[in-house]
Amino acid sequence: MLTEVVGNKLLNKEVQDYINANLTTDLHSLLLKKSPFPELSMQEIVQQIKGKQVAERKFPFLLKEGIVFPPQLNLEQSSSENTALYKSEILKGKKFIDLTSGFGIDAYYLSQNFDDITLIEQNTELLKIVGHNWNILGRKARFVNQKLEDFLNENQENFDTVYLDPARRDQNKNKVFLLEDLSPNILEIKEKLLSVSGQVVVKLSPLIDLKYLVSVLPQIFRMDIIALKNDVKEIILFLSKENKAEIICHCVNLESGEPAFSFTFGEEENAKSEYSEPEKFIYIPNNSILKAGIFNLISEKIGLKKLHPNTHIYTSAEKKEDFPGRVLEMEVIDSKSVKKKSQFNIISKNYPLKPEDIKKKYSLKDGGNDYLIFTQSKKGKIILKSV
Repeated sequence: MLTEVVGNKLLNKEVQDYINANLTTDLHSLLLKKSPFPELSMQEIVQQIKGKQVAERKFPFLLKEGIVFPPQLNLEQSSSENTALYKSEILKGKKFIDLTSGFGIDAYYLSQNFDDITLIEQNTELLKIVGHNWNILGRKARFVNQKLEDFLNENQENFDTVYLDPARRDQNKNKVFLLEDLSPNILEIKEKLLSVSGQVVVKLSPLIDLKYLVSVLPQIFRMDIIALKNDVKEIILFLSKENKAEIICHCVNLESGEPAFSFTFGEEENAKSEYSEPEKFIYIPNNSILKAGIFNLISEKIGLKKLHPNTHIYTSAEKKEDFPGRVLEMEVIDSKSVKKKSQFNIISKNYPLKPEDIKKKYSLKDGGNDYLIFTQSKKGKIILKSV
């Protein structure tokens, strides 16, 4: 299969040694050089170097001898190993199908709890690379080189789980966010998807509006907001043909040590916050919580007080251990107490100045272990300093 992609010579020891020796070389300068291997272009070599660089931070399980990497766009669109592993802990069954397998990172992990695995991918060269890599990794699957719409029209099988990650760019490569603009259009094919599986799992952009999703997809019964090191990476929808009374939502911040937070979609509408001036402990929600928009619910469920209706920072006299975010012991100071040239992690929330402006105004250095928070309580602008 690999011979049809780039040729066996890419895996020759001399070529691999050259790739490994140039993992820290500037790729732009490398592209200007002549390839030392007549049978391979420098573009093909650099593609493998770039792939290993991305794999090191994004999916290190692929840093094995014999693995081949696709073009950069396919690498960028792939899930990280961390987010794929999280999803794999949720799904299990006998038959799994990924209708948009791409580079196969999600499929590799999600399919580990299934006996029968099918990968659909319309990009012929990409599917050949995935097939080769899975062979190296010792994983088996049925690889189908076909458009998912064509596959669905011809398919007679049922699956325990159907997974897909729609393309989020239009024909002009501009990013799109509405379901009807994605490829495939989930709204058009949802009934077909649910006719072949009792559970359809869809990965979406972290920028998509959650209330919009609920309004156009009544089949949603679960929604996971996945952040990695406080950067929201994915929104995962679980669809079912059975009508569910409630949508269960899970906010997670992987590799943070913070607890997950679960709630029912719509609970925020009836939740209320108490307000207070800063007490001993200050709480800053992680970005999965902020994406969920549960600003009052998090206060109500954990027993915290909010500083201001538009300040999503919370406080308490006694420390709460189960908070999904940062917990800091802080005190209120006045602006005259901010010493010039001091080093702080600066946070600005519901405050007129951005962190960069604050650093300039007070001649502060960024970093260190201490925090300064510029924000507002109901009484007005305040500055908080870590104790």
